[in-house]
Amino acid sequence: MPHLHLLRPALAGLLLASASFTALAAEPLRLMHLQRCGDLLDNRTQQFCLSAQGVQRDSLRVLLDGQALPDAAIERDGQQLRVHLSATAQQSGPIWLEQHGQPSNPVWLSLKGSHVLAAKPSEVAKNMDGLTTYVDLVSLIIEEDADGLTVARQLAQKYHAEVVGAIAPLNVYQLRLPADNLIERDALVLRLGSEVSVDAVVIEESSAEENEATQRVNPPLEAPSGDEWAANRFLDAVNYYQRRIPSKTSPIVTTPVRIGVIERDVDFDAADFQDYLGAATRADGKPHTRLYARDAKRPDGHGSTVAGILAARWDTGGNTGFLRGLDGAGPGFEVIVERNSDAGITANIAASVNLVEDGVRVLNWSWGIHRIGAKNIRGDEIDSLVRSGLAMSGYEELLEEFFLWLRREHPEVVVVNSAGNGASFSGADEYRLPSSFVTDQLLVVGGHQRSERQDVAVDDPAYVVKRSSSNSDTRVDITAAACAHASTLRADEQGAAHCGTSYATPMVTGIVAGLISINPELHPDQLRMLLRRSAMTLGEEFDFEPTDAEDLTAPILPSERNFDLNNPDIGRSARLDMQKALDLAVKSRDRVR
Repeated sequence: MPHLHLLRPALAGLLLASASFTALAAEPLRLMHLQRCGDLLDNRTQQFCLSAQGVQRDSLRVLLDGQALPDAAIERDGQQLRVHLSATAQQSGPIWLEQHGQPSNPVWLSLKGSHVLAAKPSEVAKNMDGLTTYVDLVSLIIEEDADGLTVARQLAQKYHAEVVGAIAPLNVYQLRLPADNLIERDALVLRLGSEVSVDAVVIEESSAEENEATQRVNPPLEAPSGDEWAANRFLDAVNYYQRRIPSKTSPIVTTPVRIGVIERDVDFDAADFQDYLGAATRADGKPHTRLYARDAKRPDGHGSTVAGILAARWDTGGNTGFLRGLDGAGPGFEVIVERNSDAGITANIAASVNLVEDGVRVLNWSWGIHRIGAKNIRGDEIDSLVRSGLAMSGYEELLEEFFLWLRREHPEVVVVNSAGNGASFSGADEYRLPSSFVTDQLLVVGGHQRSERQDVAVDDPAYVVKRSSSNSDTRVDITAAACAHASTLRADEQGAAHCGTSYATPMVTGIVAGLISINPELHPDQLRMLLRRSAMTLGEEFDFEPTDAEDLTAPILPSERNFDLNNPDIGRSARLDMQKALDLAVKSRDRVR
């Protein structure tokens, strides 16, 4: 073979290209980011910018709710895509990629139009309190009787600003101000706030995720045991639903429920979530849980753990999803993990508005903030998740507008919110938002954990104790197990324990979704009633008066125990009983109708 030496360079190049292709192909196809781009105020033709990984150079399909989008609607630039959609021709739904028969994770794409911009690193500064704050992006809450967009544009012209984002259903519009520092920003905020047509100005301070690195007030009580969820009869509830719903004698027709989880992302490489890629169909064709989220880099992130309590696959990873356990008997639950952008609390509200307009019945808010200077029950200042008074006043107005809109336009929607982990008072607005709001459409969840008493039954008040870091008081509606295991990359591996009211909250969100699937006529006040009537108890009886701030929830009332004044539960704090709540929901079908 005299010409072999001439073939070697070409062969080497071919092998190198093959190796590169194999390495590229080995990288899983994932959607990492999805956000509105282009003109955010144009809700007829909307553009979305997607960032992916694992995309190869050849043909790629982009599917919206299972239907492939035409090539003309897609612009490609390496791992970046821009999608053009018509709000009149298409509807909100999960979007995912497919290449070589391999699907990516599905991400929820909303065409409802609410979106706000996050500040870039060069557009933030430290304020006098040492908190990171936006320099030139603020949001205006326009008076409800005014045309919000028209007013926002008039004000933008007057102050040489630009309208760059909107939450139109709340009459909220985001402006980019001509400000280079906080002195200039605050001067403009003061002038804007004095405009007759402006109800409030919202400024952003850092991120809005719940930080679980909270004060360890009582370390011996903070260590979780291995059976935390037994305190809420988790497995009993799954068993009840699986047996009672398809009962041969009196089967129950269930209703699909859509759940919104305000978090950033979920790791689809984790064993808990690997089978949610693409359309994620079941072999037997029965309705099943669906999960939509951006892909995360770590399996033990906050979003993965919160979403996992609802949707994690059983017996494969670190977590176990309650709604996933109802597959086969249930109607099919959709869990949408969505945060709109990284623009703090304002983005959380924008995402929540979109999700509600997209048909979500239950919102999971595993986040909250404290005002600077807020003190815990021992008199020490809270040093995590704090915001300035200026920011808190704007957030309070924004949240008030959101709940007024919910009550007016979507009275069937319920928000489940974490009480917080500052060992503080959840119901005082000078301490914490949003848990201090008093509305039927907000359920507030505290955290408990297993006590050291091993000789008591699960329904004994001594079975659990208040988690010492959990916020408390009569605004807290119910408690749930505060500790869960994180997801893992490898199957059959137990993840590290994560604890906090962030993880008690999806326990309540899951059971609320289950109740609605059984009886979709239940409204938020009735859902709260069922949770409280079915609740077990914890702690001592305090005769309706908190003693040294040890009362974790609103005390159980005689009306919640069939008006039995001698019931031993009266006056105690309420602990979630998932199985009994489902049973009451079944019985409520006849009463409500």
